Amino acid sequence: MDAVIELWTALPVVIQIMIKIVTIMLPLMILVAYYTYAERKIIGYMQVRMGPNRVGFFGMRLWGLGQPIADAVKLMFKEIVVPSGANKLLFLIAPMLSIGPALAAWAVFPFNAGLVLADVNAGLLYILAMTSLGVYGVIIAGWASNSKYASLGAMRSAAQIVSYEIAMGFALVGVLVAAGSLNLGDIVAAQQGSVFHWFWLPLMPLFLIYFISGVAETNRAPFDVAEGESEIVAGFHVEYSGMTFAVFFLAEYANMILISALSALMFLGGWLSPLPEAWVDGVFLLDHGFHWLLIKTFFFMFLFLWFRATFPRYRYDQIMRLGWKVFIPITIVWIVVVAVMKVTAMPWWFN
Repeated sequence: MDAVIELWTALPVVIQIMIKIVTIMLPLMILVAYYTYAERKIIGYMQVRMGPNRVGFFGMRLWGLGQPIADAVKLMFKEIVVPSGANKLLFLIAPMLSIGPALAAWAVFPFNAGLVLADVNAGLLYILAMTSLGVYGVIIAGWASNSKYASLGAMRSAAQIVSYEIAMGFALVGVLVAAGSLNLGDIVAAQQGSVFHWFWLPLMPLFLIYFISGVAETNRAPFDVAEGESEIVAGFHVEYSGMTFAVFFLAEYANMILISALSALMFLGGWLSPLPEAWVDGVFLLDHGFHWLLIKTFFFMFLFLWFRATFPRYRYDQIMRLGWKVFIPITIVWIVVVAVMKVTAMPWWFN
């Protein structure tokens, strides 16, 4: 072990950072691929269907576990068609603008106490900035496609993302007030205790609004009007094919995982155990650790799929009304409530 530590410290800082980035990105990309498989399987079971069950490995079906890899290989070899009249440069940049921020946000995400790529004090601000950039990929994709369907889809999607981004921002301001820090590690530390000390209880309205706004921002059902097949075919990415389409697809699922992980971190104590400190200290699997963060994140990821199988699509005017007339006023009022609780040192959370 000492030899490994010596080898690691001997490596240049740039190489160390690159290894850390690959260590985060590789499992994330595998998770994104198998999230699509989980979606098809889980929704299949909910609708009394089988889901993918044919493509396996080495001649064995293995419950269709090879399906995401087969899909990826197929998309890699499909032709990328650029429409005539499209702005080719922007058309090809747009997918990268969508997936880039979704991956860059993980740079400040703490997976356990001290286990983070960049432990910056303004981590929450950085997350807000990164998640806000994704809308540019959507707008540029719609405009650069030189298609009325794509332009309509981009405008609808951009308006929806911006609307719910405001509600999400206000919800995170509530977390900032409660924790008294922009550092994500400090936000988790402020929730020490047990399940009743986590922020989900005093910040319940902000918690619900943050997650529902996250569903809307990722254009997932029941807020998926950007891809309203009956009106605008497939939305902003209607002209995309092959790997350019696949990158948009990856960006959507990477954003879903990011929203799930952030919801677990901000409101459910991240890697903290739900049991009281005295019960779990030093007890294997019950003590605080990365496995608790994973369980909480998977719970929110499951909710994304459950919503898609359960709720019908909203009308566009209903979505905008919910964002502007319901969510934003509630978040503003609750920020004041949280501030009052903080100033008066309300027991359990703020004393």
